[in-house]
Amino acid sequence: MSFSLKSIPLHSSFLQLGKEFLSQVQPTAFSTESRLIHFNKNAADILGFEKDLAQDQGFVDIFSGKQPLQDATPFSMLYAGHQFGHLNPQLGDGRAIIIAEVLNHKNEKWELQLKGSGPTPYSRGSDGRAVLRSTIREYLCSEAMHALGIPTTRALCMTACDDEVYRENIERAAVLARLAPSHIRFGSFEVFYYRQQYGQIQTLADYVIEHYYPELLSNENSYLALLSEVIKRTAKLIAQWQAVGFSHGVMNTDNMSVLGLTLDYGPYGFLDNYEPGYICNHSDHEGRYAFNQQPHIGLFNVSCLAQALLPLIDKNPDKAADLAKEELNKYQTTYISEYSTLMRQKLGLEKEQAEDKRLLENLFNLMSDDNVDYTIFFRRLCNFNSTDLSYNNNIRDIFIQRDLYDLWAEKYQNRLALEADSDGQRTIKMKQVNPKYILRNYMAEVAIKKAEQNDYTEIERLFNLLQNPFDEQPENEAYSERPPQWAQEISVSCSS
Repeated sequence: MSFSLKSIPLHSSFLQLGKEFLSQVQPTAFSTESRLIHFNKNAADILGFEKDLAQDQGFVDIFSGKQPLQDATPFSMLYAGHQFGHLNPQLGDGRAIIIAEVLNHKNEKWELQLKGSGPTPYSRGSDGRAVLRSTIREYLCSEAMHALGIPTTRALCMTACDDEVYRENIERAAVLARLAPSHIRFGSFEVFYYRQQYGQIQTLADYVIEHYYPELLSNENSYLALLSEVIKRTAKLIAQWQAVGFSHGVMNTDNMSVLGLTLDYGPYGFLDNYEPGYICNHSDHEGRYAFNQQPHIGLFNVSCLAQALLPLIDKNPDKAADLAKEELNKYQTTYISEYSTLMRQKLGLEKEQAEDKRLLENLFNLMSDDNVDYTIFFRRLCNFNSTDLSYNNNIRDIFIQRDLYDLWAEKYQNRLALEADSDGQRTIKMKQVNPKYILRNYMAEVAIKKAEQNDYTEIERLFNLLQNPFDEQPENEAYSERPPQWAQEISVSCSS
């Protein structure tokens, strides 16, 4: 059997924008034999692929970059970006190549991208490769985020070989096959703004509106409407990150999706202990992308996009700036509204009350002081007994300052009395929004260490576990506990 996309419609809509937006480039094959590490049947379903493709060496050859895809024209995208607050006027896909755009049976367009498939014109002297470690981390996390209901790129499969790649150490090379409706970033607009190529900005904006926001075509000012929609999606996305305790690590504008997707999993981390200033990237020396800074950085990033769109919003620069500011002013309101709603759901509260903000602030202060595990606390809170506080010892016992917890629990009990749901009804709803299982760094690290010894069983185990993060899984109970002591020594950086 030889894999082919012949029966599936291929599109090249982005290619039609022209060479100013991309570079055509072929993937570079490994020098050693590639092998399939994991295959995501759920993602294959999106594309209409057969589920037995894992047995097809032709599939492995194509998605490791060894064999060109028939009738397709691979390319890498051009973009710029504000990296750690500073403009880099030209970046681009330095190790990623889009090998096809697939139109599936639902008439949805999906880009197939190989990450780690060799150098491109944007590699800036780098090898264009990804290592097994970072590939496993992105593969598992993108699918974990999807299962949590958070917008994200998807992962189809990952392949690896015995080729050596040098990062901080010598590591094995791997390729991630990534899916998204589009990989266009904020930086895709910025690159042309700083080149003063405003015609290209308009061409790109028109493309994005036509293919991804067609409902905006009838708007009097579709470019302003595009900015407004991206601002809204970005604010809501970051609210979801904050609610689940996810820290991105590298929120540069070149890592921000115009579709509001979580994009480019490098040094990420989920909170273990609740630490507002948690920095998951040891390369982030100033803490720019700390957990509690993410909402602010989201505003900075959409402001950079707004600046790039100013020439389209209005011919009068002052009027364009005023209109953009009006939309940017909505970011904070959207974020606060979304985050407040999500946190009330996590607490089992439906009716908004004035004291809710203070109740949450007091809880977070106590959790921070007592090093309380974020995920474990909210999962245990699902079973809070609002009629007899003595039944809640499994929650109380995770605090050090239990007298302060008792005071908070009484306030929470009084607040629940204003709700209509019974404890049983509330428990069911809370367990649908408070995951029991998240991809903690130590879990990914165990899978990586085993994979480096050609044992991929932990990848499969974690993949299956994280498909149902809200469910009780008695056979996997250990994965819902606090991380082991050695996990504190794990350090991830931009090479992760």
